[in-house]
Amino acid sequence: MAESHASRVPPGVLPEAVHQAVRPGTALLRLVTTQTREQVLDGAWWPRSRDIGAELPSLIAALTEHLGPVLRVGLDTGAWEDLPTRLVIDDRVVHIDSFPVGDDTILITRGDQDHFSLLVVPPHATPEAARTAMARAVAASNVTQAEQILIDTGTHRAPPVPAEETRTDRAPGER
Repeated sequence: MAESHASRVPPGVLPEAVHQAVRPGTALLRLVTTQTREQVLDGAWWPRSRDIGAELPSLIAALTEHLGPVLRVGLDTGAWEDLPTRLVIDDRVVHIDSFPVGDDTILITRGDQDHFSLLVVPPHATPEAARTAMARAVAASNVTQAEQILIDTGTHRAPPVPAEETRTDRAPGER
């Protein structure tokens, strides 16, 4: 069996081909194209919703194609609806760790200790603001944290809506 390009990439180094466009209908994703990994972020992801079950499979498929198998995903609990502890994606179990960090990132783990930190552009971002935020995140000279990139580009995360305020079955005047 021929060895894939992703499996020849040393741990901690991003393959050169990651800047190629991702197939239509998959994740909106940009990854840095340098092998130094000296940036604050390794890439950026723009999901279309806060439903991790709907959004994560396409991200994992795109990352697996370029980086190899993804074992774990670390997510901010406040940014997503109903986080499971694992998902089966392409016949592989991907473990999901959730933390109340509020740092506007997703942490991808490939192998034992090989982590990739991606800016998460909120679903409500305009296309122009999302492109700008994603470009800043992958710039070779980027030293700006994810939260500041989103603030600077006007795409900072919208405050979460408490579950009780989203109910539609309340009687008029009921709080």
